[in-house]
Amino acid sequence: MTSSPTNSLRFAVAAVVLVHSAACRAPGDMAAGGDLTTTFDTINGVVQVVNAGEPSAWQLVPVVSIGPKEITDQAGPDEFGRVASVALGPGGEVFVGDAINGEVRVFGLDGEHLRTFGRHGEGPGEFQSIYSLAWVGGRLLVYDPGLGRIGEFSAEGEWLGQRRTEGGWTGSPARLRIYHVGPDEFFRLTFSRYDETSLWLGYRGSGEAADTVPFLVAEDDLPGRVEPVFCEAESSIGFFAAPFASGFVQHPASGGVMVSAWGYFYRIAVTAAATGDTLRVIERTATPVPVTDEEWAVGNAEYDEFRERFADADCQPRGFSRPDRKPFIDELYMAPDGRLWVEAIRADGHYWEFFDAEGRLLGSVPAPAYKERSVPTFQGDLIATIRQDELELDHVELWRLERLR
Repeated sequence: MTSSPTNSLRFAVAAVVLVHSAACRAPGDMAAGGDLTTTFDTINGVVQVVNAGEPSAWQLVPVVSIGPKEITDQAGPDEFGRVASVALGPGGEVFVGDAINGEVRVFGLDGEHLRTFGRHGEGPGEFQSIYSLAWVGGRLLVYDPGLGRIGEFSAEGEWLGQRRTEGGWTGSPARLRIYHVGPDEFFRLTFSRYDETSLWLGYRGSGEAADTVPFLVAEDDLPGRVEPVFCEAESSIGFFAAPFASGFVQHPASGGVMVSAWGYFYRIAVTAAATGDTLRVIERTATPVPVTDEEWAVGNAEYDEFRERFADADCQPRGFSRPDRKPFIDELYMAPDGRLWVEAIRADGHYWEFFDAEGRLLGSVPAPAYKERSVPTFQGDLIATIRQDELELDHVELWRLERLR
């Protein structure tokens, strides 16, 4: 089913905020893991899923690190210009998109370089701007917004065709990317020039179009919101994001469904795009994490430095309001196997917590640090991240999710 572009789904954000665990619940369905309990109930036609306690222990086991161990005069295939994206194929192959060199390099799970294909250009099998890779429907997809296309390749690098997109797009590859949500289904974010709304366009790996999902917009008065600061000086302009401000995160999912959350709460709304109805709210009990004085000083350092250099700058607003606590949720990801991954903020750092399709919390692991403006790749129990070392060289880190006995 395809829905028309609309911003009418704004109330889905309100559903996340207004539904809270103090609501009266019948006993419901219970499931335990460790001291975790998951309770299901239905309130006003919306399924409420509440996860309380801690799940069974899991760990991320390093599989391989692909990247230069030292700098040499003759760069090897594991010395990347800039890794934009990583895709994991079903045969245990790791596809790495190098945006600087304009090519895809393929490695095994042991880190051995298998082959390289592609080059800079505009013809079949060539790239102008590699932004995102994904293995969908038995082929490798490479999103190249500079050329306005998604190229299709075999595992061996054979050019299989293309799908046209808007050309000339620029931005963060963490946003302008392929959102792989099912074995044969993916989305990409686009912008409608007709009514100036953002859209999620859905595709099948076989080529036909799937769902079109509206981009959700958060309300202006949600708790934890801190406005960014915009400064104008005689010789410089500065834009500063508020430290520790809560944000609105969203991700399309299989079947024309959106998952979204206002990070101030650990509540995730699952919304039907065609109707705008909230189908399910997934909640996780969590302990608030305060912002320490040291963290607040570090978070304001860049803005304070700008004000020292440009004392006469006109800044609106004049500074940041300190939030009463950190947000609970930093980001959401939907994996092709249907699991929902939440990057959660805790007192001892960021964690990846993953849920099944019904909202049961399955596990939680400390999240490894990964490069800014990149996203992790989830493929079953294998996870790939991009790390940047002290020399600003990129490395691809492969992890295996394992349950501790």
